[in-house]
Amino acid sequence: MQFSEFSLQLPVTDPTLIFFLVLVIILFAPVILERLHIPHIVGLILAGVLVGQHGFNILKQDSSFDLFGKVGLYYIMFLAGLEMNMEDFKSIRVKATVLGLLAFIFPLGIGIWTNMHLLEYSLVTSVLLASMYASHTLIAYPIISRYGLSRLRSVNITIGGTAITVTLALIILAVIGGMFKGTVDGLFWVFLVAKVAFLGFLIIFFFPRIGRWFFRKYDDSVMQFVFVLAMVFLGGGLMEFVGMEGILGAFLAGLVLNRLIPHVSPLMNRLEFVGNALFIPYFLIGVGMIIDVRSLFTGGEALKVAVVMTVVATFSKWLAAWITQKIYRMQPNERSMIFGLSNAQAAATLAAVLIGHEIIMENGERLLNDDVLNGTVVMILFTCVISSLVTERSARRFALNEDAQPEDKGAKKAMEQILIPVANPETIENLVNLALVIKDAKQKNGMIALNVINDNNSSENKELQGKRNLEKAAMIAAAADVPVTMVSRYDLNIASGIIHTIKEYEATDVVIGLHRKANIVDSFFGNLAESLLKGTHREVMIAKFLMPVNTLRRIIIAVPPKAEFETGFSKWVEHFCRMGSILGCRVHFFANERTLMRLQQLVKKKFSGTPTEFSLLEEWGDLLLLTGQVNYDHLFVVISARRGSISYDPSFERLPAQLSKYFSNNSLIILYPDQFGDPQEIVSFSDPRGYNESQHYEKVGKWFYKWFKKS
Repeated sequence: MQFSEFSLQLPVTDPTLIFFLVLVIILFAPVILERLHIPHIVGLILAGVLVGQHGFNILKQDSSFDLFGKVGLYYIMFLAGLEMNMEDFKSIRVKATVLGLLAFIFPLGIGIWTNMHLLEYSLVTSVLLASMYASHTLIAYPIISRYGLSRLRSVNITIGGTAITVTLALIILAVIGGMFKGTVDGLFWVFLVAKVAFLGFLIIFFFPRIGRWFFRKYDDSVMQFVFVLAMVFLGGGLMEFVGMEGILGAFLAGLVLNRLIPHVSPLMNRLEFVGNALFIPYFLIGVGMIIDVRSLFTGGEALKVAVVMTVVATFSKWLAAWITQKIYRMQPNERSMIFGLSNAQAAATLAAVLIGHEIIMENGERLLNDDVLNGTVVMILFTCVISSLVTERSARRFALNEDAQPEDKGAKKAMEQILIPVANPETIENLVNLALVIKDAKQKNGMIALNVINDNNSSENKELQGKRNLEKAAMIAAAADVPVTMVSRYDLNIASGIIHTIKEYEATDVVIGLHRKANIVDSFFGNLAESLLKGTHREVMIAKFLMPVNTLRRIIIAVPPKAEFETGFSKWVEHFCRMGSILGCRVHFFANERTLMRLQQLVKKKFSGTPTEFSLLEEWGDLLLLTGQVNYDHLFVVISARRGSISYDPSFERLPAQLSKYFSNNSLIILYPDQFGDPQEIVSFSDPRGYNESQHYEKVGKWFYKWFKKS
């Protein structure tokens, strides 16, 4: 065997070596470029330039780049739609619409004029190129998250405006792409509008319903992942089938499926992981391989195009932010925040330039020539750098300004520790997913999974089953990048084991499944839950789910009178508002007038981004009144209270019977909020059952009042 057989010729054509070298680039390029403070998306494009035919000619652009390029392009647009919170858009829809239209019209208008007069391009080319200036990507949003400023008015307005600008830019791209795929005549525009409207309706109406049905029926993680990808490419394929650009279908698929895929969930993590690890980097490297950077410094025309593109895109976005600031009388720093977030060009810009570069006009020239392709890279580089710098500077000013978020004043928020006792393998996934959507994502501490083994049970099978349950809980949470502390302990009593773990690990919340009645005399909650409530004053959620958490469409919450006086009032409101925001479902509160007023104030102050409704409920003791409000795909939440607490009502004694009778076919959560004081482990002589006797007197007084009123 001779070593000459192993001689390596450039460019590399062997598929195995090509794939290996691409993986090496994906692995090491971010590490190197991070030190140079170059955005990853730009860094991978530059890496493609170096290894491509216009660089060192190391790799040959084979069919794998075409395949992965297509997948990566669809993936970018799908994730862009998936990460947009449409509920945030609804809350500030007027301001967001104004910004979205301004951020689209100004770049489009200025861009068309400069492209036609300075660059001397045709009208169609100028329009497509100007739409690239209009679209933007929120690459600087992680900076906002790092500073904890996601609830700022300027941030929410920009996020909402992004949905407007990107959608309009993609429609222009689809229209222009459709023009070159068919004959342009009088009926072309009629058919084009009809096709876009029909397919848009098809995707918006049917995709969520198909997705909800699938997620309810199949809980296998691999099947769910493949199903989502299939829907993405179905949306793209339908658009291409009628002569439109497939990326519009992928983007719409992301918009309509984001309610079924919570941002903090194993499925979302898998989608982002696969995309960011393989498809998107592969696509970006492929983009870089077709770019000739040397033309920027040789001919002069490419450099001129790059300068015009960068200046127009940056100036027009600043102008849109400035006018929005003047219209709504915002602070200068809010204008800087809007400009910083909306200036970066990336996802939609790349999609448009590649599609335009592939379109060949009747004269044999490309719709977007090589100069535009090369200039786009320069524009992306500069706009991403400017966006990051401006956003960082504005975020730091907001963080240092005490008046930026008045609701955050006061004591430092306590660390959150959610305890999940796992005993039933069938309920583990739903309980962990519930904990994930109520958990504060800003807090990096994980969750606690607990398995308690009865000390008088020497069966090894119980211990092995418990370990498997703990591992299952840890795997589900790990898929969402949330660490889990697995605790297994022996105790004479299951409830006491949970209570001791709460104390040892300083757990702040407990999520437990509703037990199954073993016989007719068994209680609704079971002895475990009743003992647990007596032994801890922490928030306890007793949950029963008939469907996956992410498929819920509405959260109905029944709140008793005086609930606002409980210690844990704002805490459970925060939990369900966060849950509604992540799941994209409406939170509907039912309470009396006084409690409803306090709920409205709290939600408006701290959780305005969550879609909410408030309805009056006078006779809280009879839950039959709510049966018409709770559907099969709703979550019914009952806020209860421990005996002796401020909001405790004797009608709670009828609660188990009412829930089992009226809501047996619904997903349920019975929540006991935090309380001050020590756990009620000891029953005193003066108050043998822990009742608040004053409430009995109130009931008697109400009865006499109603009797006299009738008479």
